[in-house]
Amino acid sequence: MAETAEFFDSYMPKKLTDKPDLIKTNAIFRFDIADAGTWIIDLKNPPGAVRACEATEAADCVITVAKADWERVLDNPSLAMQLFMTGKLKASNIGLAMALQKILG
Repeated sequence: MAETAEFFDSYMPKKLTDKPDLIKTNAIFRFDIADAGTWIIDLKNPPGAVRACEATEAADCVITVAKADWERVLDNPSLAMQLFMTGKLKASNIGLAMALQKILG
């Protein structure tokens, strides 16, 4: 199983370095992961950034999910839609949340 902190601390920063075109998403995502923490992925301001943040920080799209469900999504990004439909994953902006599958994949 993928690990939440490793995703935000290592995987995603490396992905932004390797694929700077992700900035074209032009959005700031906040991930409120219950029992794990809160992170920002900034795909709006070049060169992009990933960092821990406060749960009150503004973002274009806020994803709220439990740690166990989030780690299932990291292992299988296509599972996100099922979790969303069952209310286990919430997104404040559905259009931007849809863009996450290509970013996570």
